[in-house]
Amino acid sequence: MKRRLKALVRRVLDRTLLPYFERYGGGAAAATPPRQRVDPGVQILLALHYKRLLREGGPLPTFDDVGFSSFSQNEEDGILLYLFSLIGTANKTCVELGAGDGMENNTANLIVNHGWTGLLVDGDAANVARGREFYQRCPTTFCFPPTFAQGWIDAEGIDALITTNGIHGEIDLLSIDIDGNDYWVWKAVESIRPRVVVVECHNIWTADRAVTIPYRRDFNKYDVHPDYSGASLLALVKLGRAKGYRLVGCHRYGFNAFFVREGIAEAALPEVAPETCLRHPQALRGQRTRLLEVKDLEWVEV
Repeated sequence: MKRRLKALVRRVLDRTLLPYFERYGGGAAAATPPRQRVDPGVQILLALHYKRLLREGGPLPTFDDVGFSSFSQNEEDGILLYLFSLIGTANKTCVELGAGDGMENNTANLIVNHGWTGLLVDGDAANVARGREFYQRCPTTFCFPPTFAQGWIDAEGIDALITTNGIHGEIDLLSIDIDGNDYWVWKAVESIRPRVVVVECHNIWTADRAVTIPYRRDFNKYDVHPDYSGASLLALVKLGRAKGYRLVGCHRYGFNAFFVREGIAEAALPEVAPETCLRHPQALRGQRTRLLEVKDLEWVEV
């Protein structure tokens, strides 16, 4: 009996704790504490609280008040929970371009803790293999894991990549973080109509500059300079408006921008000015220092 009980406990631990320790604290990094995750029950209570505030017409919190990280790099998990608490969901479907290994990105918290599904794409085969294993072993997703596809993300093939993996039409969330052609890939996406878009911008540019790298299908920023990539916030704001989206805020450092489709919750989530998103000392320091190393390289005004 004791042997069977130990085997049962081991299976439970393998399905729950091992994937997290392997990623955040296992092996040579065992001395490093695992990431502090926000309990799903706490997240549900937060979502109910935001809905109550909206229903009662009281003052709503700012992005600075709601951010937290369970799987995201910074506080994107909390911001996305807040946004979807206010606007609801259509189908809990997401697409993430540049998903890494699926364990530190903008969609993992929604997939693992809130029943979302969708498509995660990364160009690195090792990342994709680790991500597939993680979601196949995760207790909340192993019955129906998200699709994890390997593919080079470019403007020419992005719609085919999305549709051949079973996604089309209206979805709730599109996340783009590919450290390069982010602007051009978002511009090229036509096969889906996300209600929310989160896309990485380059916060070393001031709010009055609308620039992006010129499009090259095989672009790799490390061929030139680590800070030669992406687009400025104003460039993405202008593109968003052309595609029917408004900027509703950024996370604290200003390099992840959140857009909501026009006609959705405009009173609760009004458009914000780009300059209000680039006030953190990290962004201001980058504008004074890091920009000097790349500003004279080739940039395209948009």
